[in-house]
Amino acid sequence: MAPEPVVTRPVRDAQVAMYHRARRTLPGGANSNFRAWGEDTIYVDRGKGGRVWDLDGNEYIDLRMGYGPVILGHADERVDDYVNERMRRGVSFSLTSEDEVRAMELLVELTGWVEMARMTVSGTEATMHAMRVARAYTGRDKIVKFEGQYHGVHDYALISVLPNDVADLGDADSPVRLAWGRGIPGPVAETIIPARYNNLEMLRRLFERQGEEIAAIIVEPVLGNAQGIMPRPGFHQAMRALTEEFGILLIFDEVKTGFRFARGGAAEYFGIRPDLATYAKAMGNGYPAAAFGGRREIMSLLPDKVSHGGTYAGNRVAAAAAVKTLEIIRDTPALETIRATGERIQAGIRQVLDAKGIPYQVTGHPAMFGIMFTDRTPSEYRDWATTDHALYDAIAVGMHARGAMPEPDSREPWFVCEAHARGDTVDRVVSIFADAFHAALEARAHGAGAVAAASGAAGAAAG
Repeated sequence: MAPEPVVTRPVRDAQVAMYHRARRTLPGGANSNFRAWGEDTIYVDRGKGGRVWDLDGNEYIDLRMGYGPVILGHADERVDDYVNERMRRGVSFSLTSEDEVRAMELLVELTGWVEMARMTVSGTEATMHAMRVARAYTGRDKIVKFEGQYHGVHDYALISVLPNDVADLGDADSPVRLAWGRGIPGPVAETIIPARYNNLEMLRRLFERQGEEIAAIIVEPVLGNAQGIMPRPGFHQAMRALTEEFGILLIFDEVKTGFRFARGGAAEYFGIRPDLATYAKAMGNGYPAAAFGGRREIMSLLPDKVSHGGTYAGNRVAAAAAVKTLEIIRDTPALETIRATGERIQAGIRQVLDAKGIPYQVTGHPAMFGIMFTDRTPSEYRDWATTDHALYDAIAVGMHARGAMPEPDSREPWFVCEAHARGDTVDRVVSIFADAFHAALEARAHGAGAVAAASGAAGAAAG
């Protein structure tokens, strides 16, 4: 029997100590369930460009980019210097600043279809308010969402999101409302109707049966929490026509795709004019900036007929970050650079995988993509269940040990930022992927006991 491959595990003394300190006051030792990885929780010290360093000084090429917000790179001087200058004038007034007005002017300009918008602090708030406005405008209560799509952590969003066992979603022809975690009231869950992404026949039957109750359908234009599964050709166009036929609003949740797929987001990329949309992440390059907006007729229900507020909504830090980030996206070739960089990484990965004859699919957009080990083109969340998660997860964790950090969960896509184009980053990512891939295959060939040795886990699958 061949000796097991050996990978030096990164030093983690300071992080393990921090984990035990943090868990005394933070449930799970982190401020999000998605960051709580037990003793493998990563505690970051700093980031610059396309790289981050943990508390032990281990350096990683960052392929998570904060789950997508950092579109330009960590600690981008153009954004940070502008924010620092503006924030010295004060941050929170519960009054409106020119920064807020300018940020929404830029959002309207770049999208080309949004006529009015308001700022929030998070994508969760943006989707919550978009749903509320849709209900107010239509006078209907129910919202359709697609299985496996993530729209934040308010109660109305946490239905049929991320089960490990897809059987929990119910029969393929009659999906059930699966609440993600405890504490979600039954009557709230009853207002959400789950549907299957890329399935127009089911949508039509649903609209014919319950259209008079449905205020809106909310959709991630690509299935962001299943490595960016793309719509089938014509899906969004047909869905747009269906919603118009039945008087149902179309909400594009562009928290991940906005200002990343194109300057006008996925709406521009796919040639769709929704009724409402939500934005966050890339619009602030990591600062907590978010917004919801849409057609003037709908948004004009604010301020008199629909509740929206927030002490920190439109605070100067977030608004200034949005102004500068959106100006950079508008005025520079940042998105073209990101796309070209993603295409180079994808090409390198394909070359590595093709050499071994392993069936796989590269999903998503070059700025936000994934790798699924399957011989079928995935079209919905249920297809994710049939892919080889174990192989992907072993590769992702093995990459951590070698100095690159994708999310160690086979549902989360890789995110590319402008700074990844610098130096030898692309070559290093491909080389690290290749080494982790070959180690995972060798470990598999020699039994499950070798997998941990091959990966040299720096993190564990998020749960």
